[in-house]
Amino acid sequence: MRRTSPTPIGDILKEFFSRPYVAAKVAEGRLPDYWRMVVGDHLADMTTEFRLERHVLHVRVSSSVVRQELFFRRDELMMRLNEMAGVRLIGAVIIR
Repeated sequence: MRRTSPTPIGDILKEFFSRPYVAAKVAEGRLPDYWRMVVGDHLADMTTEFRLERHVLHVRVSSSVVRQELFFRRDELMMRLNEMAGVRLIGAVIIR
C-alpha cells in the first residue's frame, strides 16, 4: 500500500515497537536494567548470573543470605519486572 502523505518517523517507530514480538524483545534486552532498579544496586552487584529462558528467569547470587531474601520475594520480583517491562516476560523465577 502506498502512502499518499508523509508520515513522521516517530509515528512509524512507535507503531513498529508496539508490536507484541518486538516489544517483548526490547523488554528482554532491558531486563538487566529493570533488575537493578527493582532490587537495588547492592543486590544487583551480588548477582553473578542472570538469564531468561522460556519465560523462566534464572538468577544466581553470591550470598546465601541474599539468595534467601530473593527467594521469599520472587513472586513480587516477577510481578514488578513484568510491570516494568510492560509485557509478560517472566512466568517463574529461579534463585540459585
